[in-house]
Amino acid sequence: MDERPEPRTRIRTIVVFSMLFAVLGAVVVFAYFATFSRPITTVILVRHGEKIVDPNNADALLTPTGQARAQELIHVLGNAGITAIYATEVTRTQQTAKPLADRLGLQTNIVDAKNTKELVRQITSQHAGAVVLVVGHTNSLPEVIAALGGGSVPMIPDTEYDNLYVVTLYRFGKAKVVRLRYGNPSP
Repeated sequence: MDERPEPRTRIRTIVVFSMLFAVLGAVVVFAYFATFSRPITTVILVRHGEKIVDPNNADALLTPTGQARAQELIHVLGNAGITAIYATEVTRTQQTAKPLADRLGLQTNIVDAKNTKELVRQITSQHAGAVVLVVGHTNSLPEVIAALGGGSVPMIPDTEYDNLYVVTLYRFGKAKVVRLRYGNPSP
């Protein structure tokens, strides 16, 4: 007596296994492309320009030197592909962002300087694959860089206004941070 399955049963088994392998293959291909097709996001961070020092005014404005530094952002970042700009609720950060925002025809998104988590959420959910500018403060920029996965950066002294950080958020793994300088050197 022959123990081999009937030809119809063998064909069904082959068809079922073929379909199973096709589905599994599609899942593997989808997972691969879902992982590697996520866009790379670039976040550029600068501190506001030089401010008028007034211990009685927490919302100090930019000095003429600070205004010139804000204008310098047009030359440095005007062709960087920026599609979104964020600044804190403080006037000097908005003054720093304004010349570039005007040149690019963008609105400046105002965020709470103390709500780093919300800023990072907005950048990663609304601007994936984009180039984003963030104008902040000596204490907020290191927090944002760390929250983006860029690790810790040295504290920014109150006298430094010329730092420009580029944080690259890759598809997977840790973000990369590059620190550059722009405009006239800080003392």
